[in-house]
Amino acid sequence: MPNTALEYIQSLPEDRKEAFLKLRNTVKKNLPKGFEETIQYKMIGYVVPKKTYPAGYHVTPELALPFLHIASQKNGLALYHMGIYADLKLLKWFQTEYPKHCKTKLDMGKSCIRFKNLDDIPWKLIGELVSKMSPKDWIQIYEKNLPSSKRN
Repeated sequence: MPNTALEYIQSLPEDRKEAFLKLRNTVKKNLPKGFEETIQYKMIGYVVPKKTYPAGYHVTPELALPFLHIASQKNGLALYHMGIYADLKLLKWFQTEYPKHCKTKLDMGKSCIRFKNLDDIPWKLIGELVSKMSPKDWIQIYEKNLPSSKRN
């Protein structure tokens, strides 16, 4: 298992590296300040660091609060965006904008956006999505969605 983003990238198949690096660069270029890149859940993750949010993730409090992850998977690349899962307004925006940027049908789970065709990734839209939520915004939405038994 890779311990750093560089190790993760080095472990990728050659036919995925270019698109994955472009995805990572798009995320890093557009992600608001305050998130931290790490390896979490065997993927490259962008988290609210413990120094900013000491409570961590309620399911696993020793982990920093997860926000966004990128991964190379069996059938393509995936972007996991927790904010899109927790904020209905952001989800609806993304679902409305996606067809304006991409010819392929949106392949999405709760927080996972899957890209099977690496030549048809809507880079500009991904950058815009990533830019829409600061760590402060994410913490507020996260805490609002916590079960009442887990709230501070």
